[in-house]
Amino acid sequence: MAATSLQRLPVGCRSRPATTADVTAVHRLVTACEVDLHGRATTGADRVAADLGALATDARSDAVLVYASGGEVAPSGGVAASRGEVVGWGWVRGRRATVHVHPGHRGRGLGGLLLAWTEERARQWGGDRLAQTVPDEDHAAVALLESGGYARLVTEWLLAIATPTEPHVPDPPAGITVRAFRAGDEQSAYRLTEDAFDEWQQRRKSYAEWARHTVERPTFAPAASTVALAGEQLVGAVLSLDIPGDDEGYVERVAVRRDFRNRGIARVLLQESFRAFHRQGKRGCTLWTHSDTGALPLYERIGMTVRRTSTVYSKTLTAG
Repeated sequence: MAATSLQRLPVGCRSRPATTADVTAVHRLVTACEVDLHGRATTGADRVAADLGALATDARSDAVLVYASGGEVAPSGGVAASRGEVVGWGWVRGRRATVHVHPGHRGRGLGGLLLAWTEERARQWGGDRLAQTVPDEDHAAVALLESGGYARLVTEWLLAIATPTEPHVPDPPAGITVRAFRAGDEQSAYRLTEDAFDEWQQRRKSYAEWARHTVERPTFAPAASTVALAGEQLVGAVLSLDIPGDDEGYVERVAVRRDFRNRGIARVLLQESFRAFHRQGKRGCTLWTHSDTGALPLYERIGMTVRRTSTVYSKTLTAG
């Protein structure tokens, strides 16, 4: 792994490749960043595990840790391989990248060095473009990306709905049956959601990758995930997560087959999931959407409002 940019780390910092054994350390870092910026953590450890899991299966995936050096030991028994505190990390897969720097270590140039590292790795794989999502209120990250030649690509919205009372669920359209997700629905849900997301996503996921981010996550909540069927065919799905310690449910995927859209199926599925979470003691739900999907009006019609926004920034990579 070439890391020319990381040869210029500040005094007292060192770097090493991240591994799947580093989930706890990376999650701790991401949590610190989210609490500092939003006042609460929103990323579960299983999301970090899913991202790091790609290191073993995707040749165009890599991650690096920067830590305040306190000595280094080889990984053993699943223990993270550094005694020092992890103060930054960079992750890149194909055309997507992520960079986090601990709030207590900002202003030292770590963000710029990690960003340069992600671009180096993408170029080495022959990549011609790289994108990264940052919260709009993270003004330092926005300034860093814009100064580095990144331009706005799409807007993402975190939407929320309060459910102090049990949500009313309308009847499904004629000919449609709605029920909770069951074992055995995985492959059908995969095909449905990937077919729907093909309209805007850059590449189609393999089943293994899709499952790692959805139905195989420890936080996957089948009882709060709902599917719609026309006869025996699955034509709509809402896949939800139950994040430990979070008083709100989270909807990870929403999809309706193209020829069954505009019939109210998504509304029924979402309200069913909201009701399921309410019965589990959750008094609200959240989900992310972005401007390419065109789904914002749907969510607003069922009572969801924008809690915060992020922007996907993209840059064309040049050789060298």
